[in-house]
Amino acid sequence: MDNSTGSRTFHAANIVFLTVVALITLFPIYYVFIVSFTDIGEYLSRTIILFPETWSFDSYEYLLSSPTIIRAIGVSGFLAVAGTACSLIITASLAYTLSRKKLMGRRVILMLILFTILFNPGIIPNYMLVRNLGLIDNIWSLILPVLSSGWYVILMKGFFDNIPDSLDEAAAIDGCNEITAWFRIVLPLSLPAIAAFGLFYAVEFWNSYFTALLYINDYHKWPIQVLLQNMLAENPLAEADPLHQPPPAEMLKMAAVVIATVPILCIYPFLQKHFAQGVMVGSIKG
Repeated sequence: MDNSTGSRTFHAANIVFLTVVALITLFPIYYVFIVSFTDIGEYLSRTIILFPETWSFDSYEYLLSSPTIIRAIGVSGFLAVAGTACSLIITASLAYTLSRKKLMGRRVILMLILFTILFNPGIIPNYMLVRNLGLIDNIWSLILPVLSSGWYVILMKGFFDNIPDSLDEAAAIDGCNEITAWFRIVLPLSLPAIAAFGLFYAVEFWNSYFTALLYINDYHKWPIQVLLQNMLAENPLAEADPLHQPPPAEMLKMAAVVIATVPILCIYPFLQKHFAQGVMVGSIKG
């Protein structure tokens, strides 16, 4: 370690700079959280609030007073759970199959997957596909067209490339077929990759917005992101109590951001054990 005066000065400057950057980055998140729990009268009487004198749940009570909000959270929850489960099954199964060198036509399939990454058909062909499949106003239109990602398949394939073929051979000797070996041997070894890509898929499905605008016309089937955007644009909730005075629009926006963000943040601690290793899948060859 270099303990010269210049080196110590450089490290101290780095610490100060990174601390300032961290504070600038975290302050908007902190401010959104604080304002969402601030009392309405205090919010209206103060220019800026760094810490509320009176905590209040009025914004959340107003947002959650409508069954529409609860229904939208349920739709987003279904998308996150069902979509993630289906996507992981498809992605992991395809990636593992492509990682086995004995697969005939393996290179051709990989080239086709790579083609889907480089060339996207665009919005209109995707909309025509969903319409011709009869999925307009169907919640599965937000899952099936994006069931898998070519980029995730290639990354996960890199993880499975590190699993030796000798495990398959040992499983075959013990009487396991391909499916049994996949579920009982390969999947338990793949928890880091499953956790990492499961989190990626869950975030994508929970944040479904643009595809829902295209394919879902019935507001009863809107996910939380679309409903909150529409509600904040038009302000009042259709099913809210008309006698209840709504909080200021800015407070509603803050509470809406918290509602849309916290569920995904709560998932991360349960996946943290495997996430750090999983994000490195395919980057190291053994």
